[in-house]
Amino acid sequence: MRSASVTVDGEVVASIGPGLLALVAVGKGDQESDVQLMANKLAGLRVFPDQDGKMNLDIQQVKASLLLVSQFTLYGDARKGNRPSFDAAELPIAAKQLFDALAENLATRGILVAMGKFQTHMLVELMNDGPITILLDSRKLF
Repeated sequence: MRSASVTVDGEVVASIGPGLLALVAVGKGDQESDVQLMANKLAGLRVFPDQDGKMNLDIQQVKASLLLVSQFTLYGDARKGNRPSFDAAELPIAAKQLFDALAENLATRGILVAMGKFQTHMLVELMNDGPITILLDSRKLF
């Protein structure tokens, strides 16, 4: 990804250059162990090109940034009817604690972490390079 930003109420609240944009959904039952697993995966995900152009380097090796955006709607279930249910998403207070714990965990590894604004209407802009999109799930359902 070349760049990404988050705007809230006309003000850019987060912006990064090359790196990763992670849309993060916290589900009911998620715990610190899920945060640790996702932090390990995000920090070690080898999606950046090496000198031969092969996806072989992680975010720390290329000294890129990470933009975390809370996105509970990833838990939208539209299998029944046309209006999605968000029952599987964690309640806001608990979700924010785990979301913040993820950001802190990644920052302690030396990764430059920017964050969207939790529980607000955000305009998320992304200039994808590739594109590459990877689904990560701590429950390993896919």
